Amino acid sequence: MRLLHVVPTYLPAVRYGGPIRSVHALCRELAAAGHDVQVFTTSVDGPSDSDVPLMIPVDVQGVKVTYFPSRVLRRLYWSPPMGRALAASIAGFDVVHLHSVFLWPILAGARAARARGIPYVISPRGMLVPELIRRKSRWVKEAWIRLIDRPNLEAAAAVHATSAIEAQHIASFGWRLPPIVMIPHGVDDPPPPSKAALSPDVAEAISRGPMVLSFGRLSWEKGLDRVIAALAEAPSVRAVMAGDDGGHAGFLASEAARLGVADRVTIIARHVSGVDKEALFAAARLFAMTSLSENFGIAAFEAMRRGVPVLATPDVGMSEIVRDIQAGLVVDPTPSAIAAGLRAMFADPELCRRQGETGRTHVIDHYGWPAVARRMAELYRSIADAGRPGAAT
Repeated sequence: MRLLHVVPTYLPAVRYGGPIRSVHALCRELAAAGHDVQVFTTSVDGPSDSDVPLMIPVDVQGVKVTYFPSRVLRRLYWSPPMGRALAASIAGFDVVHLHSVFLWPILAGARAARARGIPYVISPRGMLVPELIRRKSRWVKEAWIRLIDRPNLEAAAAVHATSAIEAQHIASFGWRLPPIVMIPHGVDDPPPPSKAALSPDVAEAISRGPMVLSFGRLSWEKGLDRVIAALAEAPSVRAVMAGDDGGHAGFLASEAARLGVADRVTIIARHVSGVDKEALFAAARLFAMTSLSENFGIAAFEAMRRGVPVLATPDVGMSEIVRDIQAGLVVDPTPSAIAAGLRAMFADPELCRRQGETGRTHVIDHYGWPAVARRMAELYRSIADAGRPGAAT
């Protein structure tokens, strides 16, 4: 099949967290399976741009990626050159997959697909959560949903969710949606061991003994302040929080100081990868994901793949897996409940080891990217075979 993925940002813009890696991993595995996979994206990387060629396909591990400039309205990723390219080329694809909502490339991709009668799939990527919409830019997002995203979603051939929780959030809007198909994220295997030296901040962080690790973008949605508040009731526990700063690291540090736990909180506010990332996972007794909402939770699955048990709150999509297979604990999103979970896990290293091994085995058996890509390809094939919808008038 000829597949076009439209996504606002792409590698190497890793500051945008798990979706950047997961979209590429899916595209990489689809290409490895023999599909012709192309990506249309922008070069936006925060306030600057990725150092990539513009408007010509670039091979990224077998995926043909075309980066387009966004000169103005960059927060919406507005790119007239991408719009022109979509209009000119989208008819040559069997299926289009749009990743995200609220952003201009998704609007442009959906309109171009409908105009040419090409079936498309939308993955909201955890952005259609009523509570998060109410908490941030409510009126703007609600207007955008009513005028743009709802029509786009209702005209899609399928909506893709990565967890049952995300599917429930999407269905809760009560729209006349196509089938919501649940296909989880996959997880890459850890890289081979390396003898490269650790960065000083990571070496210092792991030198102080076992800790609870939170890994990923440092932003308010991740609920890391819940972990900091819990430390006040779990005096034997130390926390390390690492990842790109989404403008929240300063607040987390001030909260730790206010609650008197600053000596037990280490914040590494930068992109962490390679040997540094592996060293943090290896040193962790427990991985905590206490997000206000998380459509899946890739970093927690990465921890499970490495044999680290997970403490999650119920609004994390993969928490249902943690609960079902007993690969950690699922606790209420309150400081007291999180603290009780931390105390219980840190008091029983053998329990942590057993639950970590349970999680590792489960992830290896069920969540490799090749298997996930096969399921996604089956979805594409089913909607392509069902016939293309009539072209827009």
